Amino acid sequence: MFEDCIGCKWTLHILSQIRCGINRPRALVKTKKGLTTKVLNERLAKMVQFGILEKISYPEVPPRVEYQLTPFGKKFLETLDRLEDLHLELMNDL
Repeated sequence: MFEDCIGCKWTLHILSQIRCGINRPRALVKTKKGLTTKVLNERLAKMVQFGILEKISYPEVPPRVEYQLTPFGKKFLETLDRLEDLHLELMNDL
């Protein structure tokens, strides 16, 4: 289910970091205290599985892996941005 992908507290943080250009696992794990390599790898795998992210492996020594948003992932984040805007509007109207 899709909620398995976004139901984790780390998913939105990871997506935000990738959107800002931090796309290598080692750099991503350093962006927030408490984010472990295990959880990061699980979240990245789920987001690849759901088509939000694309994993790019470079044939180098040592191996290099990066993640980037897919076209669907960009639309997904745009939708989340619109939801956030609606939430802020609602809060301002209260």
